Amino acid sequence: MSEERRKLLMGGAAAVGSSLVAPHVWASGSDKPEKEEVRIGFIPLTDCASVVMASVLGFDKKYGVKIVPTKEASWAGVRDKLVNGELDMAHVLYGLVYGVHLGLGGPKKDMAVLMTLNNNGQAITLSKKLADKGAVNGASLAKLMASEKREYTFAQTFPTGTHAMWLYYWLASVGVNPMKDAKVITVPPPQMVANMRVGNMDGFCVGEPWNHRAIMDGIGITAATTQEVWKDHPEKVLGSTADFVKKHPNTARAVIMAVLEASRWIDASLSNKLKMAETIAEKSYVNTGVDAINQRILGRYQNGLGKTWDDPDHMKFFNDGAVNFPYLSDGMWFLTQHKRWGLLKEHPDYLGVARQINQIKLYKQAASQLKINVPKEMLRSSKLIDGVVWDGKDPAKYADAFKVKA
Repeated sequence: MSEERRKLLMGGAAAVGSSLVAPHVWASGSDKPEKEEVRIGFIPLTDCASVVMASVLGFDKKYGVKIVPTKEASWAGVRDKLVNGELDMAHVLYGLVYGVHLGLGGPKKDMAVLMTLNNNGQAITLSKKLADKGAVNGASLAKLMASEKREYTFAQTFPTGTHAMWLYYWLASVGVNPMKDAKVITVPPPQMVANMRVGNMDGFCVGEPWNHRAIMDGIGITAATTQEVWKDHPEKVLGSTADFVKKHPNTARAVIMAVLEASRWIDASLSNKLKMAETIAEKSYVNTGVDAINQRILGRYQNGLGKTWDDPDHMKFFNDGAVNFPYLSDGMWFLTQHKRWGLLKEHPDYLGVARQINQIKLYKQAASQLKINVPKEMLRSSKLIDGVVWDGKDPAKYADAFKVKA
């Protein structure tokens, strides 16, 4: 990025940051970060923006840390580098963190969720070939699959991750069992469009900008947004190992504060969102045209079949702090779906696991210093696409109640 661009962006950041005082010294002694350079992995997706902007806009320096964003090729790579310490933290799938903590299908290590990075803003794309046969949403896809029998292949980005769970939940809501009625494959986000282009899959669930990119390239249509599956759903988190947080609590808090400021900056105005889109479109980050990013972050959607709409539930990074609180019920939900789809054989201690992973105390300390609202309850209630309410109160009963399951 040119020095001129950086100064221009910093001008906007200064306006947001100027009212904030530097953090005070904690009563228990110095709150100086134990580790000043923090390597944070990210995957080329729109929702890496708050981590990238915290670094680009210099919010990290304000709290005595230097965020080094490192671009990764796949979620499996992110997982392995977090576990072996090559990365200190990562922009990472909520369900991946929980999967590693429980050792599902890979290494087992105690993990930590420091904050939620975004709500909403993923989508399910169906191939143009399917759309031409009338499959343009869940109901018409189920009808086509019932009448034209063959093996249908759908892609998600990681077996325990968010996109797998949105895809499965959406298919199940129209009576399609993803474990029995389809073949599901794992493809890294930046490779989704290329794989669909050569006919490797009928549909995929991924984060932006890759759904919009498929429309721009004329190979796919948007059949559903993930906010239709669950309005204001949790998505990516700032994750690390539990060991890292134990050894570097001040560093963890400082990074949360820097990323919170960046989140607030992004959501503060239209022009900030557009500056963010320009920045993350660059080769070192998402590496795509800015026009693949900037429409959907403003809530301007099209489905690739001539329908356009303004979506008030587009990707949010801050939403007055509502996005970032690491609700225990959000983490527990992924465990209920891991149980539903056979990734977990037995019911775990849902609440106990969430309490271990989600660093609520640390998050509250960071948020209170920035005068950011923190909810009183650690559980929240939501109604999903099938009309079922999730409130975290009886997770085992909820997990067992689904008709369509593994």
